[in-house]
Amino acid sequence: MKTGALLLAGDIGGTKTKLALYNLVGDRLEILREDVYKSIHYDGLGGIVIEFLGDSNPVPNAACFGIAGPVSDGQCRTTNLPWFVEETEISNQTGIPIVRLLNDLQAMAIGLSKLPPEELVELNPDAQTAVGNIAVIAAGTGCGEAMLYWDGKMHHAIATEGGHTDFAPNTREQEGLLRSLRIKFGGGHVSYERILSGSGLYNTYQYLAEERVAPESPSFREAMLDGEDPGKIIGRLALEENDPLCRETLRLFVRVYGAEAGNWALKSLAHGGVLIGGGIAAKILPAITNGDFMASFRDKGRFSDWMSTLSVKVALNQDAGLLGAAQHAVKLIA
Repeated sequence: MKTGALLLAGDIGGTKTKLALYNLVGDRLEILREDVYKSIHYDGLGGIVIEFLGDSNPVPNAACFGIAGPVSDGQCRTTNLPWFVEETEISNQTGIPIVRLLNDLQAMAIGLSKLPPEELVELNPDAQTAVGNIAVIAAGTGCGEAMLYWDGKMHHAIATEGGHTDFAPNTREQEGLLRSLRIKFGGGHVSYERILSGSGLYNTYQYLAEERVAPESPSFREAMLDGEDPGKIIGRLALEENDPLCRETLRLFVRVYGAEAGNWALKSLAHGGVLIGGGIAAKILPAITNGDFMASFRDKGRFSDWMSTLSVKVALNQDAGLLGAAQHAVKLIA
């Protein structure tokens, strides 16, 4: 491990790209500077990195980027951006000798595992402490899932594209939502990401509006005319103004979120519990902690009792993906 090394880390999402430059002091990362860019304003990651580094001298010793999409052989075609990113191209463009791409949820999983207790909120008061695999799920611009595999001595972050698996409704209301989304997206397959994301919140809102669950409020229409993000409007009006349609949207969203978190815990055999990251959960924490999420999480038939023992924690720190990329960058120069 090279003390004094410069390391570049990035969290590359469909909405924003956050970069940070670190100095490695012993085994501690000391942040030097950071910046945020709107991803859609750029035609690739290389341009953002070049702009961030500017005339920096010396060049970072290594860089690691958590990126929203499947990574294979050092390449990634991003899911919610029209980008094709290659490690070798970024290295050639910037002069950084070692560049690595990680799936964004793989990076987030690493970061979440390093968070202190005060940056996590436990949803299950009956949780039993155990060591083992940890399921990671995060709804934000998209829906990501990863696993922290326990080998008996340490955890290893494993990437997946679980957010794109088939949405499985559990109630008549959710069956109606599935039918509506099949019509909207013109096919049989509807993924969890169509619901568990910022745009998914709006998909759910539109379905409930069509079903006349509650009338659309003037406050929502005004915010839309002002160009505010629909998902953010829904969360804000539900929690701050008790808007009936937004409140019902959040209720249904949280129910589906809890059910899929439980699905992933089962598939991961997550004795070590569940960690919830992403940009949405922490912002709608009152709706996540009111019991709806855990009720859906536990509702797993013959495994309901086991589900009731699992720790389920929401991360308050929104930079877990960046932290995880930085931690991985340290290993690149070890």
